[in-house]
Amino acid sequence: MAFGIKRAELNEWKAAVRRGEIAFLTHYWLDDRFPGCHTVTKAGCADLSRLEEWGRAYGLRPEWIDHKEHFPHFDLFGEREYAILEAEGRQDLIDRFRLGSGTKKA
Repeated sequence: MAFGIKRAELNEWKAAVRRGEIAFLTHYWLDDRFPGCHTVTKAGCADLSRLEEWGRAYGLRPEWIDHKEHFPHFDLFGEREYAILEAEGRQDLIDRFRLGSGTKKA
């Protein structure tokens, strides 16, 4: 279940993905399969070769790309989510979702 984002944010992410940009969408997320993970970041790009190359730079494998709904993306969570957002200069998302060292701060 996703929550904590506005429709306009989702639409902006979709537009950036369609333009072939590497775009980030972070939201709160609950999934019993991933205990302790309270957020997920979707790193998407419609240009699959660009997305694969970007992912390889962070140790992400092309087979991990989610091709759902015409918006190919990697799902990032936990320590990897934090490390990639930090490396990408997305302090805004780190602060907004209170991420730190891969876990949500209390």
